[in-house]
Parts: sequence; C-alpha cells; structure tokens
Amino acid sequence: MTFAFSPQSVARLAPNGVLRAAINLGNPVLAQRKDNDDLAGVSVELARELARQLGVKLEFVVFNAAGKVFEALASDGWDIAFLAIDPLRSEQIAFTSAYVLIEGTYLVRHDAPYQGSHELDRDGARISVGTGSAYDLYLTRNLKHAHIERYAGAALAFDSFLEQGLDAAAGVRQVLDALASLRDDLRVLDDSFMTISQAIGVPKARGEAAALLESFIEAMKAQGFVYDALLRSGQTGATVAPATGSR
Repeated sequence: MTFAFSPQSVARLAPNGVLRAAINLGNPVLAQRKDNDDLAGVSVELARELARQLGVKLEFVVFNAAGKVFEALASDGWDIAFLAIDPLRSEQIAFTSAYVLIEGTYLVRHDAPYQGSHELDRDGARISVGTGSAYDLYLTRNLKHAHIERYAGAALAFDSFLEQGLDAAAGVRQVLDALASLRDDLRVLDDSFMTISQAIGVPKARGEAAALLESFIEAMKAQGFVYDALLRSGQTGATVAPATGSR
C-alpha cells in the first residue's frame, strides 16, 4: 500500500522538504554499512520507502550509538529516528508502535557461574553497557545491586568487559552471539532480561506526525516489507513486531 500523504502531512514529517532520518549503525540488526559505503538494513529500507511515499528527498544522519541519536534531538538534528521505545526517551520523542523486537541479554565468560540473567543482579557484579542504549536505560531502572559500567558504544563496552574482567556485557543478542562465536571462552545466556521494541520516533513537539507514521509502519509490517527487509540484510534472528492490538 502506498499512502496518499497530504501536503500538510508531508510538511509535518519533512518540514524543510527533505526527510532527515537518524540511523544508528551501532545496532547491526537494524542498519549496516556495506563495503561500498552504502547503507543497508531494515531501518534504512523503511526510511527510503517513507521518503518515496512522501515524495521528498532523503538524507541519512548517521550515528554510531543510540545515545548519540537521542542527544542530537536537542539540536534539531533529525526529523525521524529509528530507536528503541523507552520511557525516558518518550518524554521527548513520540514513537510509533514497534516494527522489530530484539532480545537484550548478557555475554559472560564460559566458566562464569551465571545461567540466568537475574543472577547478575548481585552485590559486586559489574556489567558493561553502551551509554544511552536501550539496555542501559532499562538496566539503570531495574538493577538493584549490580554496578553498571558505561562506555561510549557497544564495541568499547565489549573490549572493557574483556580487559577489566567485568562480570558481563549487556547487549543485543545477535551482536553478542557474533562476538561469542569468535572465542571459545565466551558464551551468551539463554534467557533475556528485556525485549527491545524498535520503532520510529519524531520530536515530541511534532507529535502529530507520529500518528501519520503509525499507519505507515503498521502497513509495512502487514505487507511483509519489514520481514523481507530483515531477510535481505541477513537478520533472520530478529522478530517482526505484532500488529497493534494483537499483542
């Protein structure tokens, strides 16, 4: 389905005549940079399709961490952003419903005693996270005993987990699985501590635009666009979010 966006709708979503879409390359499940420097992934494809339907040019605003996407909101750095829904972010961003669901879990050493994510919330445990990520925000609210060590991005958080002997690195399951596959001394916990709901967001001051995007994102899920985009980018481990009202 192609929507007939009204001129008023186009102005709300792309007020300068160009749709500036914030893309987070820190989460390779959603977006990737190919060898020829082109962008790919489900978030990238959704941005391109939205711009096509709006009839406007598209400008990608690329970041290497979700926290930096959120920070750029203060300087009017983007018109739409592909981010995980979170209560703290929702104070300044109006979100659509989710289009992809991803697990947040822990990477630990192979000989660590932990079997479930709840076991990490203990006195003295140290967990590395990428600052401002969805799992950082969630763990900040929910951990009662463990100490969170924050780093500027998932890659640095992983390196610090190894170098400093931390108990675990929190992250997206697919990313942690890929890291664990490269080493015999690491493993990923079978369970998850959260489900990360990826959605499209707009600045809260232009919140009416989120209602326009809601119909778009639901159609993209229903038509199989999101599923096909995940397949094209090789992200078969991610789950297409259910239709609104069917959860």
